[in-house]
Amino acid sequence: MKQSQLFTKTLKNVPKDETSINAQYLIRAGYIDKLMAGVYSFLPLGRIVMKKIEDIVREEINEIDGQEILMPALHPKSNWQKTGRWDEMDDILYKLEDTSDRQFTLGPTHEEIVVPLVQQYISSYKDLPFAVYQFQTKFRKELRPKAGLLRGREFLMKDLYSFHTNETDLNDYYEKAMEAYSKIFSRVGLRDVTHLTYASGGAFSKYSHEYQAVSESGEDIIYVCQNCQLAINKEIKDETPSCPECKGNEFQEESAIEVGNIFKLQTKYSEPFGLHYDDDMSKSHDVIMGCYGIGLSRLMGTIVEIYHDEKGIAWPEEVAPFKFHLINLNNNSVQSDEVYDSLQKAGFAVLYDDRELSAGKKLQDADLIGLPYRLVVGSKSDGKVEYKPRSSDEVELLPLNEMIKKHA
Repeated sequence: MKQSQLFTKTLKNVPKDETSINAQYLIRAGYIDKLMAGVYSFLPLGRIVMKKIEDIVREEINEIDGQEILMPALHPKSNWQKTGRWDEMDDILYKLEDTSDRQFTLGPTHEEIVVPLVQQYISSYKDLPFAVYQFQTKFRKELRPKAGLLRGREFLMKDLYSFHTNETDLNDYYEKAMEAYSKIFSRVGLRDVTHLTYASGGAFSKYSHEYQAVSESGEDIIYVCQNCQLAINKEIKDETPSCPECKGNEFQEESAIEVGNIFKLQTKYSEPFGLHYDDDMSKSHDVIMGCYGIGLSRLMGTIVEIYHDEKGIAWPEEVAPFKFHLINLNNNSVQSDEVYDSLQKAGFAVLYDDRELSAGKKLQDADLIGLPYRLVVGSKSDGKVEYKPRSSDEVELLPLNEMIKKHA
């Protein structure tokens, strides 16, 4: 893509009302735009990043037999009354009514919708197990939204729901989901900072699990076991002096951002809706459930919080909107046009800065936007390109074919 064709532009100054790194850099670099507190538009560059994160999540959830659906964001009051959460979650539900006095909420989660949906297709044990998931906008009434994409009133989430005949089958799928989550966080560049974290299971089970990415900007406190590297949250730390996994008792306190969570719901939501199945003796049982969430917009913000420097963002390669940022510093654009064409023919995603701006402005924008590799073509290039990884200060002058082979 030619940068001159982007309708967005980079901003020199930090937005005054944004204190978080992710919001400052994402807005300045033209990835997102703030509509109001806790609500953002995703601009062309930001949408590409979000789509790449979504594709990674989709691939890994499909691998554990998730079936993708899309459920409504507007929910009737009656569904939420059945579980009691119309009143219990009043502090976070956006409630509205139409001219006929019918009441609705904008969904913060979808248990109340997915259960009656799948109920139409479950009657026998032969219909189970299965799992469905979606990518859907969620709404939560945050009184003080802050931290950019880390805490919003409107956000994109992947929610997966699994349905089982027994506890053993739920546990098996739960383990598969844990493996899928580990792969997801590894692929988006968070493998070394993300810890599987034990949390309270509430009424569902002894433990649920969070995935917490260590970051100075994190609002959560976790305790990382120095023996096995699993973690526990503050609630569990208050209850036990030892690691639930290895029984070690040496912990490192860390600030962290919750990037995912998984729960064994048991029959919490199947029971109020009467979601049953008949076993091979025609005896009726409640369907057992699990749920598994990842906030995609929060994940994008977390990546920026961890991958940045004083100049801007430094995207991990698999989620970057483009692999190369090609910059023309030559008044004669013929050579840089040829490089652009060659890279595209080789199958690489390239953002080509063909704008008529100063060299300093172009190089500053490249650092701010944060693509993995910067390629500069100047008047003294002599048929070569200046090659620099975003995360390195090392610059090489390479023949184009050699540079292409380097990334083949």
